[in-house]
Amino acid sequence: MHSEKASLGLKIAAWGGLVFLHFPILIIFLYAFNTEDAAFSFPPKGFTLNWFSVAFSRPDVLEAIKLSLQIASIATLIAMVLGTLASAALYRRDFFGKQGISLMLILPIALPGIITGIALLATFKTLSIEPGMFTIIVGHATFCVVIVYNNVIARLRRTSHSLIEASMDLGADGWQTFRYIILPNLGSALLAGGMLAFALSFDEIIVTTFTAGHERTLPLWLLNQLSRPRDVPVTNVVAMLVMIVTMLPILGAYYLTRGGESVAGSGGK
Repeated sequence: MHSEKASLGLKIAAWGGLVFLHFPILIIFLYAFNTEDAAFSFPPKGFTLNWFSVAFSRPDVLEAIKLSLQIASIATLIAMVLGTLASAALYRRDFFGKQGISLMLILPIALPGIITGIALLATFKTLSIEPGMFTIIVGHATFCVVIVYNNVIARLRRTSHSLIEASMDLGADGWQTFRYIILPNLGSALLAGGMLAFALSFDEIIVTTFTAGHERTLPLWLLNQLSRPRDVPVTNVVAMLVMIVTMLPILGAYYLTRGGESVAGSGGK
C-alpha cells in the first residue's frame, strides 16, 4: 500500500514538473493564434491564422530562418564527420592522454556558453578572422561534435568487436567492413546524433551572440524582437516555429536510440 502511494505521489510530482516546465511554451503557442485586436489581452479573445501570413511575408524573418538552417546543416555535417572519427579513434585503444582528449572533446558543451563564446571570439580576433557565418559554424560545430561523439561511442561500446574480426577473417577489406558491418550498427546512433546536433545548433544563442558579427540567426532575431512590443504576435509565431523545429529532432532522436540495447553483437536478446 505504501509503495502504491509512493508511486502515485511520484507520478503526480512528475506530471506537475512537466506542466510547470511547459506552461510558458503553451502560452506562446496559444498567443500565436490570438486575434489582432486582442494581442495583449488575457484570456485570448479569438482565433486567427493572420500572424502566420504576416510572419512569413517579412524578409527579415525569412532571411533569419534561411541563415539558421544553413548554419545548423553545415555544423551538423561537420560534427557528424569529426564526432564519428573521434569516437572510432578512442573507443578501443588505450594510450597516454586518452582521458585528456576525451575531456577536451566534452568541455565545449560542459562549460557555460558565455565562456565558450568569449574564448571563440578571442581566438578569432587573434587570428584576424572577422565574425560572420564562418565563425558561427565553427562555434556551433565545437559543441555539436560532442553530441555525435557521445552517441557513436556509446553504440560502438555495445557492438561486439568479434563482428569486425569475423568480417576481416572472411576476406573483407577495411572499407567493406565499415560499409557492411560498422555503418549499419552505427546508423541510428549517427542519425540520432545528427538530429540532436541540428536541434542544438538551430536554437543556440549564447555562443552565436559572440561569433555572429552582423549576421542575424533566428534566435538572435527573436532576442532583438524583445525591444519591439508591437511585433509580439509575429514573435510568438516565430518562437513557436523554433520550438517545433527543435522539438521534432529531439523526439526523433529519442525514438531512434531507445532500442539501442538490441544492436547486433551487443548481447541483447
